[in-house]
Amino acid sequence: MVVAATEADWQEYRDVRLRALAESPAAFGSTLQRERAFDDAVWRERAGSGRTLLARLRGAPVGLVTTIEEEGRPDERQIVSMWVDPAVRRSGVGRALVLAALRAVRAQGVRRATLFVADGNEAAARFYERLGFTSTGERQPLPSDPGRGEERYAIDV
Repeated sequence: MVVAATEADWQEYRDVRLRALAESPAAFGSTLQRERAFDDAVWRERAGSGRTLLARLRGAPVGLVTTIEEEGRPDERQIVSMWVDPAVRRSGVGRALVLAALRAVRAQGVRRATLFVADGNEAAARFYERLGFTSTGERQPLPSDPGRGEERYAIDV
């Protein structure tokens, strides 16, 4: 089940976010060390921002996804912080998270969703392509490792 995170979910959000940073550090623009230092107020604000969705399986958080507005791109939302617990990957949780994120941005009147896939992450590229995303050809350095690159994918919503 995918739900919009609320401020009341801050501890659950914090726990799954920290698990994500520990398990997949190269997938995020932040670090486990940085976010472990956040106080409760930061976690409450982030969980209550209205931009994050949580996936739960049997009541336990197993994934998350966040959408953000990029500066200079008001008609787009970027999908960031997409993560699914390895124990439940390939079970439909990731698909449910992305489709829920696309519905949420569509409800905001946004016309396009984008995301970045790190070089070498062919599984992620294929996953997003199966959902209808296509490469824009735009590339940038990977925030967590500027020596590596990542490619932007987009889908019209």
